[in-house]
Amino acid sequence: MLDPKFERLKIFSAGVERLATGMRWVEGPVWFGDGGYLVWSDIPNNKMMKWEETTGRVSVFRNPSNYSNGNCRDREGRLITCEHLTRRISRTEYDGSVATVCDNYNGKRLNSPNDVTTKSDGSIWSIRLTASAAITSAVSRNRSCRRTSIGSMQTDR
Repeated sequence: MLDPKFERLKIFSAGVERLATGMRWVEGPVWFGDGGYLVWSDIPNNKMMKWEETTGRVSVFRNPSNYSNGNCRDREGRLITCEHLTRRISRTEYDGSVATVCDNYNGKRLNSPNDVTTKSDGSIWSIRLTASAAITSAVSRNRSCRRTSIGSMQTDR
């Protein structure tokens, strides 16, 4: 434990293990249980990294990553990523291709989408705290999001 203030949060039957070093600022860890690996964003180094459970090996998952930040998986197990450079939320397909999920709202480009998660109905929620509300979105073919209620958006189909 690096800071004793966190001692009360420790689960004593679980261990903390350092998986890698050499990164400056990491976010967005997402576990791929079906593949036995963890992916996360190394934002300032413009990379996404991968740790393999069976070997303990750390490797580059994507370089460049478009300054990716938050990551999660959708209901089909695909990787959903917030990208700062491209100002979009992307989806990585099983074949490795990357598609844009959403890149604008009300005709204006997104500005550094931050964190992302999915809901049981398949919608994708990207949270960017502002003075008004959180921003949410769902998968889109034309990459345009629209507001449906306070603090939420749906994509135009």
